[in-house]
Amino acid sequence: QVQLVESGGGLVQAGGSLRLSCAASGRTFSVYTMGWFRQTSGKEREFVAAIRWRGGSTFYADSVKGRFTIFRDNTKNTVYLQMNSAEPEDTAVYYCAAAKGPTTEALGYDYWGQGTQVTVSS
Repeated sequence: QVQLVESGGGLVQAGGSLRLSCAASGRTFSVYTMGWFRQTSGKEREFVAAIRWRGGSTFYADSVKGRFTIFRDNTKNTVYLQMNSAEPEDTAVYYCAAAKGPTTEALGYDYWGQGTQVTVSS
């Protein structure tokens, strides 16, 4: 099992920045990819960004490319999502997830955090 705990959500004005953190514990040696997803009421969970745990390759949704950055600190077993130039459309509950394989599809992720609310005011 892998446990994931997100933090850093909150309220930010449009154009502002916010950093989300996801601390992983447990059988982290089994993790291949770490990802961030987001979800708003009535919509499916949406891929935001992912990073290969060891190689460090990153992947982004087109909607956040150039504004968000995913990075990791392996010494702390923590993945971050730096959100810059935030837009009201970024408002959602953000989830951290861990997968045992190379995937950006929500169904491919084995472990999920509890989610953290991000609200971007216009």
